[in-house]
Amino acid sequence: MNKPRSALLYDRICLIVLLILASAASFSAFYEKWHFREMGTRGSYAGVEFDRMIDGSARRPYIYRQLLPDTANWLARVLPVDAITRRMPEDAGLRISAGLDLRTKVHPVQYVIVYIATYLSALLAAFALYWLLTAVNLPPPTALFATVVFLLIFPLIGVKGGYFFDYPELLFMAVAVWMALKLDWWWIIPIAALGTWNKESFLLFIFTLYPLFRRRRSRLISLLGVSVLVAVCVAVYVPIRIHFAHNPGGSVEWHLKDQFVFFLHPFRLGTWIDRTYDLMFPAISSPIGVILLIWTVWRGWRFLPPWLKRHAQIAAVINIPLYLFFCEPGEFRDLSLLLITFVLIIAFNLQEWIEPAQPKPAESPA
Repeated sequence: MNKPRSALLYDRICLIVLLILASAASFSAFYEKWHFREMGTRGSYAGVEFDRMIDGSARRPYIYRQLLPDTANWLARVLPVDAITRRMPEDAGLRISAGLDLRTKVHPVQYVIVYIATYLSALLAAFALYWLLTAVNLPPPTALFATVVFLLIFPLIGVKGGYFFDYPELLFMAVAVWMALKLDWWWIIPIAALGTWNKESFLLFIFTLYPLFRRRRSRLISLLGVSVLVAVCVAVYVPIRIHFAHNPGGSVEWHLKDQFVFFLHPFRLGTWIDRTYDLMFPAISSPIGVILLIWTVWRGWRFLPPWLKRHAQIAAVINIPLYLFFCEPGEFRDLSLLLITFVLIIAFNLQEWIEPAQPKPAESPA
């Protein structure tokens, strides 16, 4: 507080630059790894390609994640698409990603819009995470360090898949938790609507906000807030579900049998290596990654305040069974309801490293 204005300005500029660089590096690694799942790329996935997400023919449940596709289609209708396409440089595809030529795409304008929107979501998520960590009384340097570390880890979390709705999901969860800590619950209503429009599982994340509401409000007000927010999510999700009811696929994919096989054979080489940042890393689902993950959570858990622990416990009770039943084994990105807890645990671990608890002075002998 006693710093001169020039020092404060310099600190803020450094903060902005670091968050821009970290979010850019994170998104770049994420995009190089998965693209938007279109055919002909490393991340291609039949049935949920970008073109199918745009024209509404993708498989369920992926087709339910419509925030960015709807936004891109709407902007493509109101913008002078033909003029933009004519003025698009011939090497525009190369500027976005080597080997991807936008001239071969059915929806090139929508592709650029989703590309920009996904990165902006990563950038805004970086700021939201920083504000969230400062809201739990962590020092700004620790909050910044933890945010950068998590953003760089984020592309590693997706071992078998990554989608353009992942960064918006992180953004909406971070903003919702920050609002629950700093504002009244009704401020979260638009975030609940947008978050569910982006991904239906945001409805379940609302339940994890109860302990955060309860910290500052009565039980009745907290329950009312959660109930109204859930109703908003349902009001958004049900029309989307009805609209795409005849698409192929189902509301969920069953993977419980695959999970049993995975845990019975944890040392299969196929689960050990993951290519991210164009380098080969031990996969987060490998024994090495799992041990480091468990160790990090075990060390950081004790530093969380009780109300953040309850938030994490509700998220775990909801997300872990869903992960075991409906998600591919080893795909830790599907534990998305626990991502905010993981960021907090990283931050509290870093704070303990930066400022370890001082030992009590020894008592003088009698």
